[in-house]
Amino acid sequence: MFYGTSLTSRCLLGTAGYPSPAVLSEAIKASGTEVITVSLRREGAGGQAFRDILQQLSVRLLPNTAGCYTVKEAVTTAHMARELFDTPWIKLEVIGHAESLQPDPFALVEAAKILCAEGFQVFPYTTEDRIVGEKLLAAGCEVLMPWGAPIGSGQGLNNLKGLQALRSAFPEIPMIIDAGIGAPSHAAQAMEMGFDGILLNTAVAKARDPVAMALAFGQVISAGYLAHHAGLMEQRDMAVPSTPLFGLANLT
Repeated sequence: MFYGTSLTSRCLLGTAGYPSPAVLSEAIKASGTEVITVSLRREGAGGQAFRDILQQLSVRLLPNTAGCYTVKEAVTTAHMARELFDTPWIKLEVIGHAESLQPDPFALVEAAKILCAEGFQVFPYTTEDRIVGEKLLAAGCEVLMPWGAPIGSGQGLNNLKGLQALRSAFPEIPMIIDAGIGAPSHAAQAMEMGFDGILLNTAVAKARDPVAMALAFGQVISAGYLAHHAGLMEQRDMAVPSTPLFGLANLT
């Protein structure tokens, strides 16, 4: 449940870097996603073919402020996105470091306060820092989107303890792992930890077969979610026989 909207799929898909609009369309279908991200830059570059995809597929748009480095840039881009795509949803990115694309926590919180006050439903791209999470929630955000690793790196979940601590600190807040996911196993690991969704782009768009990879991610994200709620067994230091010794025949 994100801002009162229920979704059946927990896979959110980016739309940049695909070989063609046709491949993008098929990947969206294969993943089962109901939400795709799009930036003003991507929409402009995609032209009519990209706009046709948006009209044909029954998916919800999550515009983003990709490439913004200041509060003013992010807020202005969000206003333009709301006008163009007619949605209050916005994935808020305010980048602080050009090489790692790590969010600027101070600018992120400031921009979130402004946008939430203006009626936007903000999905903030943030780090796993608990204090930043608290401030974003206080600003009016109802979702957190911590990174797994730097955007496009494919490294997976770099700070497991930090992510687990953030998840535990706000058990009722929807959380989506955004950035750094490189393999379906990374997504499964995050979902088994109790996260509510995965947003990915590069791992699908740059795969040898993007459609097959989208299908793999869609399936494993669902499996990881089911596994978490079914209750994973605890790890043990020693072996424990699955067959009880009591009742076995004594052949000596």
